[in-house]
Amino acid sequence: MTIDDIISVSGKGGLFQIISTTNNGLIVEGLEDKKRMPVFASDNVSSFSDISIYTEEDSTPLKEIFKRISEKESGGECLDANSDSDKLKAYLAELLPDYDEDRVYVSHIKKLMKWYNILQKLGLLEEVLKDNEEASDDDDDKSKASAKGAKGLNKKSISKSIPRAAEKQMHTGNLKNIRKAQ
Repeated sequence: MTIDDIISVSGKGGLFQIISTTNNGLIVEGLEDKKRMPVFASDNVSSFSDISIYTEEDSTPLKEIFKRISEKESGGECLDANSDSDKLKAYLAELLPDYDEDRVYVSHIKKLMKWYNILQKLGLLEEVLKDNEEASDDDDDKSKASAKGAKGLNKKSISKSIPRAAEKQMHTGNLKNIRKAQ
């Protein structure tokens, strides 16, 4: 599993992996509970590879922040997401001193901590933080595996099953226009 395989669905707690596509959305599986559910075109979906934290200059990808937390905590759990807001801000400031305090809210920091702890607890953190070269090799293997079963689906194999316009919408994290594109 790579960071591209993990998504967050607005209004749904937890993290998900894309299993398959449907005419009007996706089928996803919860990483924690392994329950499958549909995600419709009206749902707001964000891929972990598209999420980043605003800094004063630009932004820092989620994967880089996860690496920094992992190094700081020696691969262990980070600060609890339900901690005091001042503690959360101070923790992020240690990891990313130039984060934009005006555009990064406490709710964002809480999600960041919660997501990190979920991946760490499930033992998926090291796998997600692998270098991109290794991930691209895995993508080729997964594309072959997707022909055998739905568990091997990734963005490449999904993009083969939906029209180009829908693919663009999916990669930007907005599935609302997939139905119109078909």
